Amino acid sequence: MSANTKIVVLRRKELLYTGIFAALGVLFLILLLMLLLPEKEPDIPEDVSSGAVADVSAETVSADAANTYIPGIYTTELILGSETVNVEVIVNDHAITSLSLADSDETLTTMYPLLQPTMDSLSEQICETQDLSRVTYSSESRYTSLILLEAIKASLEKAKPTATPEASSAPTASPEETGTPAKMPTADINPAA
Repeated sequence: MSANTKIVVLRRKELLYTGIFAALGVLFLILLLMLLLPEKEPDIPEDVSSGAVADVSAETVSADAANTYIPGIYTTELILGSETVNVEVIVNDHAITSLSLADSDETLTTMYPLLQPTMDSLSEQICETQDLSRVTYSSESRYTSLILLEAIKASLEKAKPTATPEASSAPTASPEETGTPAKMPTADINPAA
């Protein structure tokens, strides 16, 4: 044997620690790359900056004679955290004439600054087109728009006449007499978090 031969003694404990730290280092690098590299944007058919098409799966409201309403003012209570606001829908025989937020106070507009401008935009579009499926909104107000659209749909469901086979031409039910509990839209929004 020659004098240049070296014997390396490796202990099992040292190999185990080295393997664990190497695995953690690789995992850390993978996570770091995932966070820092930009994500690929999904293909969206319409430009998000100009607005996204609302995904409203309920029946659409049109100005046809078949889809008439009981004229009146219909409200749906919207619960946002600890605050409540009423979404008010005014309809005549064949059309939606007005949408607004009733009983909104300064606290609500301070806590949810997109609420009123989003409602104004939705009101303008819905009154013009009479169709909830054609509503567009910006990506910044997506969730606010969806919550308000659900409340508007609930109010419009109250405004639709109940059709019976015997008397489909003259509805007699008023919004207070329907007796079916309406699903109350709620938003689990905590602005303090």
